[in-house]
Amino acid sequence: MHDLVIRGGRIVDGGGGAPFIGDVAIDGDRIAAVGTVTTRGRNEIDARGLIVTPGFVDIHTHYDGQATWDPELGPSSWHGVTSLVMGNCGVGFAPARPDKHDWLIGLMEGVEDIPGTALAEGLTWGWESFPEYLDALDRLPRTVDVATQVPHGAVRAYVMGERGAVNEPATPADVAAMATIVEDGLRAGALGFTTSRTVLHRAVDGNVVPGTYADRAELLGIGEGIVRAGHGVFEMASDLNPCGDEFAWMEAMSVKTGMPVSFALLQSPLDDEGWRDQLARTDAANARGARVTAQIALRGTGVLLNWRGTAHPFVTRASWQAIATLPWAEQLAMLRDPVFKAKLLADPAERPENDSALVDLLFHGWAMQFPLGDEPDYEPTPETSIAAIAAREGRTPEDVAYDTMLADDGRGFIYLPILNYADGHLDHVLELLRHPATVVSLSDGGAHCGVICDAASPTFMLTHWARDRQRPGKLSLADAVKLQTADTAAMYGLNDRGRLAPGMLADINVIDFDRLKLAKPYIAFDLPAGGKRLLQKASGYAWTIKSGVVTFREGVATGARPGRLVRGPRTAPAVLAEAAE
Repeated sequence: MHDLVIRGGRIVDGGGGAPFIGDVAIDGDRIAAVGTVTTRGRNEIDARGLIVTPGFVDIHTHYDGQATWDPELGPSSWHGVTSLVMGNCGVGFAPARPDKHDWLIGLMEGVEDIPGTALAEGLTWGWESFPEYLDALDRLPRTVDVATQVPHGAVRAYVMGERGAVNEPATPADVAAMATIVEDGLRAGALGFTTSRTVLHRAVDGNVVPGTYADRAELLGIGEGIVRAGHGVFEMASDLNPCGDEFAWMEAMSVKTGMPVSFALLQSPLDDEGWRDQLARTDAANARGARVTAQIALRGTGVLLNWRGTAHPFVTRASWQAIATLPWAEQLAMLRDPVFKAKLLADPAERPENDSALVDLLFHGWAMQFPLGDEPDYEPTPETSIAAIAAREGRTPEDVAYDTMLADDGRGFIYLPILNYADGHLDHVLELLRHPATVVSLSDGGAHCGVICDAASPTFMLTHWARDRQRPGKLSLADAVKLQTADTAAMYGLNDRGRLAPGMLADINVIDFDRLKLAKPYIAFDLPAGGKRLLQKASGYAWTIKSGVVTFREGVATGARPGRLVRGPRTAPAVLAEAAE
């Protein structure tokens, strides 16, 4: 008998082929057979009327701290994710000298909006070197497999101390020491190295991430460590300024190491066609022998504005500041008071110190702000904006925004897609999804706890792009699955997952596709020290299976913890290798 047989489902195998009705048999942590399975299982799942997919592989998360204390790793695990990669954007918690713990927490808090108090209470710091950090991760069973990368910010501060933290130039000796740390981390099991080159990424002290201004010699020198280790993706977030210089060293890095170099590609409202130039440069670099890949988001990279979140349009106004530290019950009572509302709306919006064009969107970008509602719409039309509602109803946009957030006992949200929505739709994202040099990424699971909740991206991929989109242009179900299973797994050399085929890891979702639905986001205060985070659930995940073990049933965790730390790339089973030949 097989350990588990999934019967009669519509199999979407992750390889991009047409879905078909069949069975999946599992023995231990591996898939034993796919197709018609006549042998019974000790346990069986009736999947008739449901789709059966590989578990989703999310390659851009920030659970670096949470993974040391939380075995469930929601919300990603609630959306069919069975493997995730963290350590992105050059920030993380290893290597870590004992006197740098608070500094590393401040770096993560500033860049990724993860409450520092939660990190301070949750992290146990039983490590200093990166291999020791991997050993600490290895000790906690989870619902999902986790893999990580070596972060430039932590490495630079470890080697150079304060010089590294404030972005002084690295000496040749500094670069050699950093390359050795990266090599040791990769040999111990890290999947790659990451860096940040955007001025938007700042620690709580206002300083940009260490490595932001690293020169070509430093970056290529670190590449020597990747070469010696023999594997590793080089991932970065960058302003790509100047674009030509950045692509020059990315191409050189990829050619030098033979490894993939990936960068975040997003449409900016300040340069809405810049993504086309970046994509053209990517194609040109690859035509010359590089392996450059653009990491893309599935929807507008936007913030959720809410009275209890990190940001909202009135956050700098004097009347709000006067109640900002009060308990929520007292705040809500004040917000419901018409006299207080009139006073707050009459207050001027004070400009923050880090003023920018993007800040204008927060305070005055009413045409780009949309009520999210109980059934979230992430491709809203112009007539549903705060500005359009105000014009129709003869009100001010401020009045509409205030009431939108006050709805549902103060739990209302305004969706502000800052990036990837300059055209007022997602047509360009569809073009990117279909491009061979892109990979689905940028969910930021575990990060931006008070403003963003994109860890639900796998569910959005299926519901929006493969089923519900109202504008012309969708993905086939087969492509939507492949993009976040086989393709994301292959990007990091995780070739033992992402497909439903004999010998592959038995990471599987059984989904009621017709019933699959994203719920409205909400704010929870369930991190250590009562830290807040935005969460979003989904309905329709009938079963999620990790390594042959059911981890979630109808969205509820079973308590099983088969997930482990993944160390290094993984080889595809022989049956797939033979098929490829």
